Amino acid sequence: MSNVILPGSTLGMLGSGQLGRMFAIAARRMGYRVHVFSPDKDSPTGQIADQEFVADYEELDAVREFANTVSVVSFEFENVPAITSQAAGEIVPVRPGGHVLHITQNRNREKSTLNEAGIPVTPFAPVHTVADLYQAVESLKTPGVLKTAGGGYDGKGQRIVESPSDALAMWDELGRQEANYEAFIEFQGECSLVAARGVGGEFKAYPLFENEHTNHILDVTMCPARVPQQVRDDAEQIARAIFEILDVVGVLCVEFFWTKDNQLLVNELAPRPHNSGHLTVDAHLTCQFEQQVRAICGLPLGSVRQHQPAAMVNLLGDLWEGGEPDWKSLCEHQTSKLHLYGKHEARVGRKMGHVTTLENDIETARTNALIARESL
Repeated sequence: MSNVILPGSTLGMLGSGQLGRMFAIAARRMGYRVHVFSPDKDSPTGQIADQEFVADYEELDAVREFANTVSVVSFEFENVPAITSQAAGEIVPVRPGGHVLHITQNRNREKSTLNEAGIPVTPFAPVHTVADLYQAVESLKTPGVLKTAGGGYDGKGQRIVESPSDALAMWDELGRQEANYEAFIEFQGECSLVAARGVGGEFKAYPLFENEHTNHILDVTMCPARVPQQVRDDAEQIARAIFEILDVVGVLCVEFFWTKDNQLLVNELAPRPHNSGHLTVDAHLTCQFEQQVRAICGLPLGSVRQHQPAAMVNLLGDLWEGGEPDWKSLCEHQTSKLHLYGKHEARVGRKMGHVTTLENDIETARTNALIARESL
């Protein structure tokens, strides 16, 4: 029991968005205190945490001061600077470790690490020079996707290359920074698998999630995914291998393309809870955030059993363009649950909350989740 961080202890969170907020809610429900560190004041996480440390991530003395107040540190987004994780790690465990951050912060490192380990990934080529770019396009053909190696999410830092003559202009739009060129994949769906691994190597995976995107932003998630059982089994096997390869302690999400011949290709990794896993808060016995608490604290992982088929829809800032959404109408939908993130400013494309709907079958859950959102 000496390695277990028991309830009553204080947990540290690097990053202060909605993922940290839901982590803090789960942790406090289990009897933990939570301290958060980020450059933002009165943040979504800070509104729930016991103490909010406000400083830039590069202010390492402030990071160490924060780390001295907690028993373990985790993070809610993978773009926390490596030096921040290292500074906190001088004082307390950081889970997942800084080595996981280092790999997942850079698409080229991530894809190369997985590829070398025999994990199926989307065909790719690193781009550092103009010669690299043209060679990648010649090898992988067009159309393709040019992505910045670091920092991109929700479609940011990406350009479609329709023909070889477009390639240089697209890279110019990305500032000619290190990039990753990927072949277009003919897929029939996008899926994600959220799993957790404990300090002692215990592993548990949620059922596979099926995802629908709009403008590169996750729009709808369904669980269980409408895929063959073999695809579900393959997803869990691949995820388990990735956790072992990276020695992950904590929660990580593997995003997949599901191809037309029922194969899975890893698109990218998120070493933290994931937007697609938000439905676990209402639909599963142990949500992904409680699982994160359990994993980093050395507790046994919780059951991932699902109560009912569920669908989640994101609420973006676009919904506020005509004024405050009609929350009363949404709450009339008896099988839908509203989650808002406490963000002060609604912007187009910004994730402000989500709605999860539980029904007896997945098609009805998806339909009614969309109807509930329309009522706003």
